[in-house]
Amino acid sequence: MKSSDIKKIRKSMEKALDPKRYEHTLGVAYTACSLAMRYDVDLEKAQIAGLLHDCAKCLSDDKKISICKKNNIEITSVERRNPYLLHAKAGSCIARHKFKIKDQEILNAILNHTTGRPGMTVLEKIIYISDYIEPGRKHAPNLSEVRKLAFIDLDQALVKILSDCLGYLESTGGEIDPMTRKTYEYFANIKL
Repeated sequence: MKSSDIKKIRKSMEKALDPKRYEHTLGVAYTACSLAMRYDVDLEKAQIAGLLHDCAKCLSDDKKISICKKNNIEITSVERRNPYLLHAKAGSCIARHKFKIKDQEILNAILNHTTGRPGMTVLEKIIYISDYIEPGRKHAPNLSEVRKLAFIDLDQALVKILSDCLGYLESTGGEIDPMTRKTYEYFANIKL
């Protein structure tokens, strides 16, 4: 992909997202590139995945559901009750069809940036973590600690984020996507 294509993606995201979400997106792309440098991952892939990770975030819930149905993507019972979670699945479809992204690793990084998945690639971990630690984030639990950890041990940072997210959802009575728990258990067991 040429740098002019990345500029087109950035401009398209500026139009598609509200200003706050666009700033977040730029922060994720910036952070993803920083982590990609640290962990020797393709910078272009990290930048593209970072720019497109929330490309479906500002769509209506009905539109997200429609995109998933049109592309024969399973909608879980948790997603049916919380359709905002579908922005990752819908976003992966938009990246493939609208932006002509063919690289499966980029598509998977977009697809799995909300819940994670067991066996994530380094790029998937980078996008998941960047979404949590980008400079515009202010209120996530243990943010300072996780930011430092991300540049020391990606897996430990991932486990800490997943643990904090699960703890937050449990304490507030929020519904937990089973994949988030599976991802946490998978990576927590690797680190033991």
